[in-house]
Amino acid sequence: MSVLISPALLNGSSSPVPATDTEEDEESLTHPLLNSLSRSASNNTSQVAIVGSSVSPIESLDYEIMENDYFKQDWRRGEKIQILQYVSMKWMMCFFIGLLVGLVGFCNNLAVENIAGMKFVVTSDLMRARRYTMAFLVFASSNFGLTLFAGLITAFIAPEAAGSGIPEVKAYLNGVDAPAIFSLRTLFVKIVGSISAVSGSLIIGKAGPMVHTGACIAALMGQGGSQKYGLTWKWLKYFKNDRDRRDLVTCGSAAGMAAAFRAPVGGLLFALEEMASWWRSALLWRAFFTTAVVAIVLRALIDVCLSGKCGLFGKGGLIMFDVTSANIAYQIWDVPPVLLLAVIGGIWASLYNFLQDRVLRIYNRNNERRAAYKIVLALTVSIFTSCLLFGLPWLAPCRPCPSDTSEPCPTIGRNGNYKKFQCPPGHYNDLASLFFNTNDDAIKNLFSKNTDAEFHPLSMLIFFITCFFLSIFSYGIVAPAGLFVPVIVTGAAYGRFIGMIFGSQSTLNHGLFAVLGSASFLGGSMRMTVSLCVIILELTNDLLLLPLMMLVLLISKTVADAFNGNIYDLIMRAKGFPYLERHAEPYLRQLAVSDVVTGPLQLFNGIEKVGNIVHVLKTTGHNGFPVVDEPPHSAAPVLYGLVLRAHLVTLLKKKAFLQNPAPAGDDAFEQFSADDFAKKGLEHVDRVEDIQLTDEEMDMFIDLHPFCNTSPFTVVETMSLAKALMLFREVGLRHLLVIPKVSGRIPVVGIITRHDFMPEHVLSLHPSLAKSKWKRLRVKLPRGVKII
Repeated sequence: MSVLISPALLNGSSSPVPATDTEEDEESLTHPLLNSLSRSASNNTSQVAIVGSSVSPIESLDYEIMENDYFKQDWRRGEKIQILQYVSMKWMMCFFIGLLVGLVGFCNNLAVENIAGMKFVVTSDLMRARRYTMAFLVFASSNFGLTLFAGLITAFIAPEAAGSGIPEVKAYLNGVDAPAIFSLRTLFVKIVGSISAVSGSLIIGKAGPMVHTGACIAALMGQGGSQKYGLTWKWLKYFKNDRDRRDLVTCGSAAGMAAAFRAPVGGLLFALEEMASWWRSALLWRAFFTTAVVAIVLRALIDVCLSGKCGLFGKGGLIMFDVTSANIAYQIWDVPPVLLLAVIGGIWASLYNFLQDRVLRIYNRNNERRAAYKIVLALTVSIFTSCLLFGLPWLAPCRPCPSDTSEPCPTIGRNGNYKKFQCPPGHYNDLASLFFNTNDDAIKNLFSKNTDAEFHPLSMLIFFITCFFLSIFSYGIVAPAGLFVPVIVTGAAYGRFIGMIFGSQSTLNHGLFAVLGSASFLGGSMRMTVSLCVIILELTNDLLLLPLMMLVLLISKTVADAFNGNIYDLIMRAKGFPYLERHAEPYLRQLAVSDVVTGPLQLFNGIEKVGNIVHVLKTTGHNGFPVVDEPPHSAAPVLYGLVLRAHLVTLLKKKAFLQNPAPAGDDAFEQFSADDFAKKGLEHVDRVEDIQLTDEEMDMFIDLHPFCNTSPFTVVETMSLAKALMLFREVGLRHLLVIPKVSGRIPVVGIITRHDFMPEHVLSLHPSLAKSKWKRLRVKLPRGVKII
């Protein structure tokens, strides 16, 4: 067996624990809904979070390799051919991830365009026949049925598939695992449910679900196959550890974003800037290769559609908003309107995040109930959306078709910019042209060049306000739903409206203002700069916008940062995920690690009694235990290493017991192989309660020395808590041992886990430090006024 198999087989993470168990290193929850559902142990906070639309237990991941004697033995026996095999397999995995994600992304878009397109064609035919009531019934019932189907399969098959999925994937890459977020049923529901929900005219997107889909594909391919379904391949065991799964999931998330917008470089930078908490050069190359495969697959499949073999799928390609112009030029007097657009866009986007956070918390309380309540909420949103989308265009006046248009006006039987709706021949309804299209086609209409006279300012204002609020209320229902596309379409409408106001004072056309408006909303909501800039440039295929794009993104992000946080961080906080931020709060620099270590410390001797191990495992929720050697095995008490709960359960299950408290010697290597300590598949866990031991076996001993990580990460008790946080996050640790400053004491004084860095835990121990937290600009409302 190669040296590189060992990290996969000896990783320190265990599978998600049942809801009745507790974990030492799980995080406190910030949402009051979850506090009543959690159970705590000593030095513990709750370890449940809202995953999708249900409350589930969560656990921490350990990206550090457990370097015990088995790891070292395999390292010595490793051969170059085995290392080459491992590296080749990883590149092959990246290729298949890119291939599958590209296929799924294309089929997803193809299905949405055809299902939604057929619905709009039938409705438009009824409108042309002046059967308005029947047209509304067909439109509303189609949306109702599609939303109902998405809600049913999500609520009863995979509640974890609800929502965007980006917060769950981001939390996973930060070191927090939740059950079933990467399961096969979650993948199925994410794909099918997203197609159904987006086709149902909800103001949601499929970019977020595509990121989750890519992560699911990567995680399933890297878990070593499925024993349950008989899909187990021996060579996949190389990746049965949290570190390699994390790398593959990172590549999968990058591929998902690349497939959603056909933006390979943007997808790569999105994973680097927003998703991954840990990065290295080898991962950069693999993620780049994965997104390149996605781009090639999409390009090949789109060429097939250009021949007209894809039904109603647009011949323009997969979500490509081409707003290039042969002579785009802007002058110095174009900058002030752009600056104003960026500032106001940042304010609107921060308000969007605020309202989205409040609505999601209300939805979470509803989703705590039975599945029927979740589905009723989704259907209510669907009916309300259908009424607005069908009713609001009646407020817009009919406009005569332009004489110089390059496409038929009015548009009949296909997607396009000029929907007839209730208008007479030769006229079109500009608001219906936006509402009676998929979100992708609406963005194409808004981004299109040479269409400054196509939309009325009042229609654009109505469209902006409608999308702004409908996208807020549509996210959080029991269905796969993304935020990227709704934010883009809302920002595009806002940008168009600003362009109409300053049109006479600027050389920029309204389509370019729409692009910049989308950038301002994305920057103010997502708080990303580099990746969003590249994604939008790849969408619009216009590098000449780069300076203005950079300016808008920087300003909108800066303005919005003064009010609240990243939309995905707010969602993770509302869901209860214990996410470790990139920066350390100022009060963490005022504390040492010894100031936050609480609870009794559980230690094991190097040769420990079986009964003691069973008792500790049953009475605590800890996942890592320091092992200390004492006389006569050592001259003085010394920290030997760290042993994991999962490994202890394996030892008990295999009954590797000794009659006397003596070292096991080389016999231990004959009883076990590295495969015995491999990380189990997704959603699989061994429990100490399931192991039956006799009284005689309980009085026997286990030599823990061969199974300990003899080089765990340690910090001195006087180290700054902020410094320890950076080490913990950057290395991807689960346990950080605290050793004493002076000798003569017990060799280990505590264990730092994810729980100990959370603000709720730190400030509960030191409430006087709350005034040192970073402050955001907050506008105090008059007394008696409360929003949501």
